[in-house]
Amino acid sequence: MSDRDGVVVGVHVNPAGGVPKFAVGLALVTVSGVAGDRQLDLRYHGGPDRAVCLFARERIDALIAEGHPIAPGTTGENLTIAGIDWARLGAGDRLVVGDDVLLEITGPAPPCSTIAGSFTRGEFKRISDKLHPGWSRLYARVLREGVVRERAPVRLLGQAS
Repeated sequence: MSDRDGVVVGVHVNPAGGVPKFAVGLALVTVSGVAGDRQLDLRYHGGPDRAVCLFARERIDALIAEGHPIAPGTTGENLTIAGIDWARLGAGDRLVVGDDVLLEITGPAPPCSTIAGSFTRGEFKRISDKLHPGWSRLYARVLREGVVRERAPVRLLGQAS
């Protein structure tokens, strides 16, 4: 596996909205978002440019090693991905997830106080892209819909041409 290849290690939704999001194993991913998931504040979450929230398993593990009580899904990501060089991802990068789904990164997902419980002393800004570049969750739009499963391969295509 290269730093351009990864795997989905978690698919998470919360039908009631907000966080944490719970592991479901698989979900339909549409241009409107992840089926079975709900966002409580549509000013900041959801919509076509924030349809899917992604986070790196390696970042979660590093945060756990720092002493934070974070776990997959607790910061609101829909897909937890392992194996991709997270620091090199940015707006415009495209990811093929499984056989069908094509995502385009739209930018970092700014952290808010609703995820404070995932951080020691509530320090949710630990995953702020402005303060800690390369440590943020990422938002993506859906260019091609489909079902995403745990253990699905993820391939980084790079920037759209």
